[in-house]
Amino acid sequence: MDQRVRPSPRIEPLPPEHSPELKEQFEAMRRNLGFIPNSILIMQRKPKLAKALAQLTAAVWDPDSRVGRGFKRVIAHVASRAAGCQYCMAHTAGGALHFGVEDEKLAAVWDYQTSPLYSAAERAALDFALAAATVPNEVTDEMFAEMRKHWTEEQIVEIVGVIALFGFLNRWNDTMATPLEDEPIQVGEKFLARGGWSPGKHGP
Repeated sequence: MDQRVRPSPRIEPLPPEHSPELKEQFEAMRRNLGFIPNSILIMQRKPKLAKALAQLTAAVWDPDSRVGRGFKRVIAHVASRAAGCQYCMAHTAGGALHFGVEDEKLAAVWDYQTSPLYSAAERAALDFALAAATVPNEVTDEMFAEMRKHWTEEQIVEIVGVIALFGFLNRWNDTMATPLEDEPIQVGEKFLARGGWSPGKHGP
């Protein structure tokens, strides 16, 4: 892809070797994603912050989760769309595919409320994610009651954890104008153009 369409970062990513104390976290990210995200390469200027985020991220993506890891990425994707974060939209779409969400289902994400590919439980969770990621927060007691019909309290805590994590990441990446890596750009071009996605755009 032509590099000129990508936004210029407000703070440049540093090479991974800049922070040897983060080697373990960087290696884990490389194993999970195939690359180290530019967001964390910018953040490593404060290694304690980068390490804390890596620990929180690992807890949110816990493989022993009661909510499917692929669907958690779909939740994060919808929440990121509500916030307008193009960087996170591309990353979460790629993560959804990596953890087993089918191409057809991801392509139908903009129509989740009517698509037969999404269950009633998934629709409730994605409605909830949109409302929770909106500013000001639009979650209602009725939405919470609908969530309880489909999800346990433990699962709801996990789902809110995903949304809250991306509240941080959406703010971070839009503020820093974090440049996308090649892998998520390819996913974005294939699946997300219909939702107003473009690799050189930040915000809604």
